[in-house]
Amino acid sequence: MENPEVLANEGKRVVLLGNEAIARGAMEAGVGIVACYPGTPSSEVPMTLSDAAQETKSFYFEWSTNEKVALEVCAGAAWSGVRSLTAMKHFGLNVASDSFFPVIFTGVRAGFVIMVADDPLGHSSAQSEQDTRFYYRMGKIPCLEPSDTQEAKDFTKLAFEISEKYEVPVVLRTTTMVSHSAGTVKLGKIKKPKTTGKFVKDLKRYYNIRPNLQVLHSKLNKKLEKIEKEFGMKLNKIEGKGSMGIIANGVSYQYVKELGKLPNVKIANLNLTHPISKAFVSKFLKGLKTVVVVEELEPVVENFVRGVAKDVNPNVRIYGKDILPRVGEYTPDIVYDALAPILKLKKHEFKKHEQLLKKIKLPVRKPVFCPGCPHRSTFYAVKKVLGEDVVWAGDVGCYVLGIFEPFEMQDFMISMGASLGLTHGIKKVSKQKAVVFIGDSTFFHNGMQGLVNMARHGTKPLVMIMDNEITAMTGHQPHPGTEIDGMGIRRKPVLIEDVARSFGIKNVRVVNAFDQKNLQATIREFSKKNELCVIVSRAPCRLVMKREVRAKGGTLTKFRVVNQKSVNCKELVKKFACPAMVRRGNRVFIREDVCLGCGVCMQISGKGDIAPIVKSKKEKK
Repeated sequence: MENPEVLANEGKRVVLLGNEAIARGAMEAGVGIVACYPGTPSSEVPMTLSDAAQETKSFYFEWSTNEKVALEVCAGAAWSGVRSLTAMKHFGLNVASDSFFPVIFTGVRAGFVIMVADDPLGHSSAQSEQDTRFYYRMGKIPCLEPSDTQEAKDFTKLAFEISEKYEVPVVLRTTTMVSHSAGTVKLGKIKKPKTTGKFVKDLKRYYNIRPNLQVLHSKLNKKLEKIEKEFGMKLNKIEGKGSMGIIANGVSYQYVKELGKLPNVKIANLNLTHPISKAFVSKFLKGLKTVVVVEELEPVVENFVRGVAKDVNPNVRIYGKDILPRVGEYTPDIVYDALAPILKLKKHEFKKHEQLLKKIKLPVRKPVFCPGCPHRSTFYAVKKVLGEDVVWAGDVGCYVLGIFEPFEMQDFMISMGASLGLTHGIKKVSKQKAVVFIGDSTFFHNGMQGLVNMARHGTKPLVMIMDNEITAMTGHQPHPGTEIDGMGIRRKPVLIEDVARSFGIKNVRVVNAFDQKNLQATIREFSKKNELCVIVSRAPCRLVMKREVRAKGGTLTKFRVVNQKSVNCKELVKKFACPAMVRRGNRVFIREDVCLGCGVCMQISGKGDIAPIVKSKKEKK
């Protein structure tokens, strides 16, 4: 268990991440089944619940193939009367959306919570700053938004209660700063979960066709009306009095609170962001001369407030995206700077700190692969054989780092598995040479469809499936190709090469990612074929291997430079770029404290230049 405090006794106050608090809240609510696909910034929720499920053996957990499957697993359990939870990042909701909308219509028989973590500024999401709140309005699903860790736990429990009472799934929406901030949480009692149920047939409910569809839609509308009436005033809070008002949601509320005591200012914390309570907003707006809406990304709340204001307070001056940015995440100083002229606040000290930081010349550290990463070896081999004039198709995973120097081998990256479909389109209209880079977990998530489509329609690129035997980027979670599942049970892994061959692809070969000679030879051979070719470049994530070796009391073999005169300094430092390689003048050294012993450097420069460190018996002891 990463943080044992998650399982601490009732009544204790502990420090938890927002995501850990959500996991605890789910256990206090008596969750019976959890199914997820990892996606930062939501990953700690399922990771914590996976550990808890293995430790307590009280509920079921699984790492599903993707978010759509995870949502369906949980919906099936909730239909059968067992409380369920799935957690995903904002892009995961795109994947799950095909089943997300119909399940809202059918409703559930037990509590079903869908935790979604948005990522303003794209800390862990390079593709877009998607605001998922539009999904909730379009799907007509209730949405709760905590602003701190205590609320994260409490709202998770409440979400289960609302879901079960009104027989509708409920979204718990966070952003990165709520998910990854730590705070003190008072724990409640962990409820013994119900883990068995029974599906009761009901075609009028579970078969979404006319006229059932319209009946279900009408029922859903009534559910939302009742939820708004019951929780609109209860969940949302108003603090202070005055002729000026601030409405905020999520972490933005905390930034408003950091402004300190504000005389003549009324503050609203909007915790139920769908449906937004018209009665609550109307009450808040009455008597105000000025209102500022503080929300990250799109003006969802602002537009609602403007609509209500026309009826209850048409003369109120409303500020929102005209003074606050519509991109990125907010910070206390961004909120302060925007509100200072309106609230007539004094200049703050943030600018002094910014000016001081500008004077300090910190060294630039570019994102790099970890020492011993098999992906570095794969990129190096491909570029060594094929050169520069290639369309490099990127995908989502650790290998996105291939976009940086010295490789620069990612021409685009859209979504999980998209590398294959995009390359298929490029190859259908162009004679350019193309190489696809996709990881093992991404392949199982949403890459298989793209590969079978290529095989079906005769597209002929080289597909490099980079298999490090784990979902590494989000924290080393299992996937269908690993031996251990989310409950710690040993399973038979699904082999990528078997899947590829089942699509009728003849040229499929598994190569050790650290074997440069064989890897380069295979790339050279396959690149000359006028056929669809798949190379599974396989080697375990070195960080996982390091932990496993240490757990057994061993250590990884380290390497050192033994011949400075002939060692290929330029090739190792400039083109292979392992962080363990350090150049000082015309000499190159390998940092023993950083080296993880992949041995590729020895293959590149030669055994006479680099050799493994052989420790004496005394050193080993």
